[in-house]
Amino acid sequence: MKKVALFLFILLTSVNSIIAQTKTDQAAAPVLDRELFFGNPEIAGGQLSPDGKWISFMKEYQGIMNIWVKKFDEPFEKAVTLTDSKRPLQTYFWTDDSKYILYIKDKNGDENMNIYAVNPTDKTAVGKIPESRNLTPLKDVAAQIHTVSKKNPDLLMVGLNDRDKAWHDLYQLKISNGQLTKIYENKDRITGYDFDWDENLRVLSKTDEKGNTVMYKKASGALTPIYETSVTEQAYIAGWSRDNKLAYLVTNKGDLNLSSLFTLEIENNKLTKIESDPNNKVDFGSLSMDENTREIIYTSYTDDKTQYYWKNKEWETNYNYLKSKFPGREVDFQSATKNYKKFLIAVSGDKYASEAYFFNTETKELILQYVPRPELKKVEQYLAEMNSVHYKSSDGLEITAYLTLPVGVSNKNLPVVMLIHGGPKGPRVQWGYNSYAQFLANRGYAVLQPNFRASGGYGKKFLNAGDLQWGKLMQDDITYGVKYLIEQGIANKDKVAIMGGSYGGYATLAGLAFTPDLYACGVDIVGPCNIFTLLESIPAYWESGRAFLYGMVGDPNTEEGKKSIREASPLFSADKIVKPLLIIQGANDPRVKKAEADQITIALREKGKKVTYLLADDEGHGFRKPVNNMAMFAETEKFLASILGGQYQKEMPADVAKRLNEMTVDISKVTYEAK
Repeated sequence: MKKVALFLFILLTSVNSIIAQTKTDQAAAPVLDRELFFGNPEIAGGQLSPDGKWISFMKEYQGIMNIWVKKFDEPFEKAVTLTDSKRPLQTYFWTDDSKYILYIKDKNGDENMNIYAVNPTDKTAVGKIPESRNLTPLKDVAAQIHTVSKKNPDLLMVGLNDRDKAWHDLYQLKISNGQLTKIYENKDRITGYDFDWDENLRVLSKTDEKGNTVMYKKASGALTPIYETSVTEQAYIAGWSRDNKLAYLVTNKGDLNLSSLFTLEIENNKLTKIESDPNNKVDFGSLSMDENTREIIYTSYTDDKTQYYWKNKEWETNYNYLKSKFPGREVDFQSATKNYKKFLIAVSGDKYASEAYFFNTETKELILQYVPRPELKKVEQYLAEMNSVHYKSSDGLEITAYLTLPVGVSNKNLPVVMLIHGGPKGPRVQWGYNSYAQFLANRGYAVLQPNFRASGGYGKKFLNAGDLQWGKLMQDDITYGVKYLIEQGIANKDKVAIMGGSYGGYATLAGLAFTPDLYACGVDIVGPCNIFTLLESIPAYWESGRAFLYGMVGDPNTEEGKKSIREASPLFSADKIVKPLLIIQGANDPRVKKAEADQITIALREKGKKVTYLLADDEGHGFRKPVNNMAMFAETEKFLASILGGQYQKEMPADVAKRLNEMTVDISKVTYEAK
């Protein structure tokens, strides 16, 4: 796609039809090794170089996922290692001239990102790993990539908050020598920089103290306002017309509930609607554009599944051909050569281990390249279907959720794990393979993943219905999911757990505190317990979103806001938590700091409640290292089995056992000093 954004900041069926699909002729699944779900994949993240001469991919090096490369026509066994990072790498990409691979990396999860470059064809490093160059060697800086040049592939446009930790200045970065040239000094609360096809800076966005955002066109050095949205609305530029006169604007401003696609004529501010969801149910999803012709390839919308609306017949023909080869699965054009003639495609589904294929559009040649988890592929008959279900919350609002049921057992009176996603406002659960859900279903649990109010994609009203409803109506959306499963006979009402990460961790604590009789236990992964301290500790570069956050949970500077925050914070209702709790935290988390885990641990310890605390000293907001994940899930499945009675894998490798021992905190020694 035209813009690369690397700034980090996470099947409509009735229950009756699901129950009817019970696989009575299939034996119950054996306990699958947790490494099949959470260990390093053998190969992942493959990309074709733009010139088609190379394939790069992620593979383990000294236990950590790093970048490898091979010539296109070589076997994968001939690949060479490009990086030797001690922290798993996640995102990388080629420059348009196929000369460099760029990637980002932080330090042990602190989210202070630096941008690195490595030359995959470095001839001076035969037999050695090439040197990766840190292009932004600055401390405590969260680098952003705004545009990767195609006119001059040696250039990037990047944002750096080195001058002011709260705001990113715009720089031109020369990859070959690391030269940085400041383009725009951000003294005006700029939160976005948009470049057209010719790589001219055309639109800047400013967000004020109230959270309102104004887009400005840049012409002759002057900034002129062209579009404005409030803190409860959204607007962003998704692309440009061929002649750069029109911006493709996605917005839900004013009377619009569902975000829709418009063209915005920059010179006269003329706004013309292009399309919205034909079924009038969900927000605009994505816009894909051909970087050669500058024409739209497709638009998409995600309801229970994703629907593509093709604007280019050739692309549509290729997509339909591939879909015919992989029934019941989804096909994703993962990477392509510059002329879009050769692709790496990813094939995946809810109960399928993913695969990667080479596809030649001219010959229709389709060649399997690799299977990320080949051992999981061998046992995929034991993977479970994911189906969407719908139920009403306490106020009648319809909630969409995804239900995954264990394979080969009766779908009645099951232990349940409510698996709650993070966010809120943006993320949502989507149909497809989910390692958490599959792992838990394999252990014998029904898994429900609700898209509670404030989940993204269901319109502005649904999104903003969660404002000031943390622990209240948002929690009801989860509670009524439990009730729904009980009414349908699926759930054993005495064996329901709640588990989640980030906001899902908060919902876990809120569930145990505010509905103490509903759950048998909870697993809180990097979840906040005290919204006051959560707000006090947000990273400096989140300053533009402060009003947005206050709108969600309350303004701590007002008496009304303080009351709302206190009521919603599980810490102040810790005396009501009576069920066992497992807390999992990264020591370097910049979003939900270690203090959140410490506070709730101390509160429960002092009241003699059962709490287990795992702390990884080399992780942040979620775990990335496989040994940490394996340790976390070894403890999680043991914890759940002891209370819900599910299966669990008792044995674990020595390194995982050692790491689990290191991560287990002596709660008698946990301290917290309020600032």
